[in-house]
Amino acid sequence: MVVHLSETEIDRIFHALADATRRDIVARANQQSQSVSALAQHYAMSFAAVQKHVAVLERASLVTKERSGREQIVHSNLDTLRTAARLLDQFERVWLERAHRIEGLLAEQPDAGRAHPDDLHREIDTETDRDKE
Repeated sequence: MVVHLSETEIDRIFHALADATRRDIVARANQQSQSVSALAQHYAMSFAAVQKHVAVLERASLVTKERSGREQIVHSNLDTLRTAARLLDQFERVWLERAHRIEGLLAEQPDAGRAHPDDLHREIDTETDRDKE
């Protein structure tokens, strides 16, 4: 399935996931929706810093917040996580196709003129032996 998002949306998702704390917040929200205060207890940073991380995740649509009394409950957005996974799958397919094309091109090349890895080691050994003399 091809994912159609703007470059800005894709950048927001991967920027948000590029940070280890934000990835951990998403993982915790995936396991169970939690308040921002409960999430903040897991990190050696201020409550405000955790709020900022949650805001980045929310702008990327990786989480949503719901007010419950005085607290804000963070829920993960599985649709966006699945979209990110599909995007990575698309990138993987592109790179695998490129690698296969390169393998095909290399297979078409005649062996004449191509160095074998053992030849390189022999050259280095010979030069080292000459240096010792």
